[in-house]
Amino acid sequence: MFFLVVWSLHVLVTLYRFSVSPHRTENAGANLPESQEFLSATEDKKTQRFTDVTIPSNKKKRIGILGLAYAMANTGVVLFLVLLTVVALLSSYSIHLLLKCSGIRAYEQLGYRAFGTPGKMAAGIAITLQNIGAMSSYLYIVKYEFPLVIQAFLRVDKPAGEWYLNGNYLVIIVSICVILPLALMKQLGYLGYTSGFSLTCMVFFLISVIYKKFNIPCPFVDFSFNGTASVLNTSAMDPGGEENPACIPKMANLNSQTAYTIPILAFAFVCHPEVLPIYTELRKYKKMQHVANISIAVMYGMYFLAALFGYLTFYGEVEAELLHTYSRIDPYDTLILCVRVAVLTAVTLTVPIVLFPVRRAIQQMVFPNKTFNWPRHIAIAFVLLTFINLLVIFAPNILGIFGIIGATSAPCLIFIFPAVFYIRIVPKEEEPMRSVPKILAVCFAGIGFLFMIMSLSFIIIDWTSGSSKASSGH
Repeated sequence: MFFLVVWSLHVLVTLYRFSVSPHRTENAGANLPESQEFLSATEDKKTQRFTDVTIPSNKKKRIGILGLAYAMANTGVVLFLVLLTVVALLSSYSIHLLLKCSGIRAYEQLGYRAFGTPGKMAAGIAITLQNIGAMSSYLYIVKYEFPLVIQAFLRVDKPAGEWYLNGNYLVIIVSICVILPLALMKQLGYLGYTSGFSLTCMVFFLISVIYKKFNIPCPFVDFSFNGTASVLNTSAMDPGGEENPACIPKMANLNSQTAYTIPILAFAFVCHPEVLPIYTELRKYKKMQHVANISIAVMYGMYFLAALFGYLTFYGEVEAELLHTYSRIDPYDTLILCVRVAVLTAVTLTVPIVLFPVRRAIQQMVFPNKTFNWPRHIAIAFVLLTFINLLVIFAPNILGIFGIIGATSAPCLIFIFPAVFYIRIVPKEEEPMRSVPKILAVCFAGIGFLFMIMSLSFIIIDWTSGSSKASSGH
């Protein structure tokens, strides 16, 4: 889901760029530090291509859009809209803070400018965790959706433990045969253009969710693989003629799962590490802020529509991964099968793209200023994919990944780091500590710490209580 914001930023900036004269030049020399080399052009160019700068760190392909309907079910329509609006506005303000103290291409370098090596390490760790969370969510979708696709194509009504229907085996096969070879590329090249395909898949997903809302009755029929079907509720109306409570949307709702809403939303709006390279391309603060605002507004609308129509289709029955819920109605539905194939293709092609900025962050933290080295390049990719595969295989639910990553690294990247970098970098002569902008930045950092502490506290309480869907099987 996070991809959507960055990709829309990319499209808008590309349009704006026709009015910007390219002055910056970069050579793809062999002596570039490996932490930066994947951003370099693969050909002998005088001007860096924009897609080579921005798309490598396109971890905004955050398929957390699949979990927004579940978040709405556990907050209610109105409360969800309020939280979505607040997070979107705060995200826009944090981009404003970054732009005011930027001029640097990498988020880690901004941390280094503010606090030296500790700042660079903190930013690198946060970006690494955020991207690992993104890659885990993608592979988690492969784990649970790929078997359903194969099952639908083969018309297997009663799985009997076939290995090719085992999600753990499939995610390993996809990682070895598709993701690892692409991740071993020295530079991204054509991979950057998969972003357009991924956005198309997400738009297709949104249209399908809206369409299905008007084709699935409430209450819906729960399909069973034993060849029978059972109706969850016999009628949308109670015997007394009143509307079935299960088919009435809740405007506000609070329960143990509500704690995951803010982390999921924060997870959706983290585009901040990608803003800096885009800003260096535009080189104009007002234009970049305008692009960011439009991008966030477009994604705000898409997120809300996906959540609303997904929730109004299943109400309290919606699962943490929306596509999985449709299998309860008809596992052989052609439209949903096409959506599954599109989403699986998108997330599979996205994992290598997301892995590149993770490797860059690791290079800047552990091997700064080192030239390219194939053994190290391969080893980092292999270790990362192995770790993420183990996480996906043993993590019981995608909600736990969204929750814990969204409650830790996302508040750092959205709230805390932009505020403290701004306070540290902007000179006191220009803006004293008691000036309104600096006071607002301090309050903004405080909000980030508050969100982090509250979210982590509620999630831990939910886990320890034993009632969490994030700590139980899918």
